Amino acid sequence: MKLLIELPTWLGDTVMTTSALENLFTNFKDAEITIIGSYVSTEAIKAHPRISRVYVDNTKQKGIRLVNVYKLAKEIGPHEIALSFRSHFYSKLLLYFTGSKKRFVYSGNFKGHQVEKYQAFINTITGRYEQPNDLKLYHSIKKYDKPTLGINPGATYGSAKRWYPEKFAEVAVELSDKFDIIIFGGPAEVNIANDIENMIRKNGITNLTNLAGKTSISELCSAIAGLDLFITGDSGPMHIAAAYKVPTVAVFGPTKHKETSQWKNPKGLIVRKDLECSPCMKRTCPIKTHECMKEISAKDVLESVQKIFS
Repeated sequence: MKLLIELPTWLGDTVMTTSALENLFTNFKDAEITIIGSYVSTEAIKAHPRISRVYVDNTKQKGIRLVNVYKLAKEIGPHEIALSFRSHFYSKLLLYFTGSKKRFVYSGNFKGHQVEKYQAFINTITGRYEQPNDLKLYHSIKKYDKPTLGINPGATYGSAKRWYPEKFAEVAVELSDKFDIIIFGGPAEVNIANDIENMIRKNGITNLTNLAGKTSISELCSAIAGLDLFITGDSGPMHIAAAYKVPTVAVFGPTKHKETSQWKNPKGLIVRKDLECSPCMKRTCPIKTHECMKEISAKDVLESVQKIFS
């Protein structure tokens, strides 16, 4: 049989589907599997040995999207089962236009952690009512010569999720005698990563590498997988670290930590402030104070690091 899967748009959401995908693939052992999604989502998942075909959805970029979706669907063709982890109107159209007989679209009406929600969706397809296990990625694990700390200051969703560059730098300087340091980030985070690099180097620190904007998704996964410690905001790379059980301190502000925290990482800790206004789930601070992030100090994060290694 042929199975078509549309992945979430965002990297972190895609990584959080991986437990559900493992259960799905186990239930359909002989299926020929096709995935479709954004560039980042397909790059994260396509290393899975069960995946036969990969399509990147560029239907928003040129021309009339409805026409583009129709053409893409006809190129993909019919599958016995087609499912989407997105609830978007165009996702429904895409599955419909493929001519697939059985179509399932994520509704968002499930409760719990996002990983549990994705598993509940897959349970409606398999009828097995399984529980989610560990997250699973299939990229190789980079080997470092010395203990290595990764810091990830970016957050694609919006500025409200970002901790401050000077605080990341303060933490990195404090830990530089124990770890080599790598700064991660996507193309949109090159400037903030450069700022952090400059702040660190002003303290005479030289065991530092800035990889912001310089890695593919596969290289990013491999580099994070081999870390001894990761300090990050609520972001896609945070979930990559969870999949490889990298010791992690995650700084949370306006987002729902009970729904998007690291899944099943025994060495993962959250640093957050329990304010009346949080979690607001806004891209930018609606009251212009950003207290949920401002109140988190470098000392708070360093104390969490100490807890992980105590």
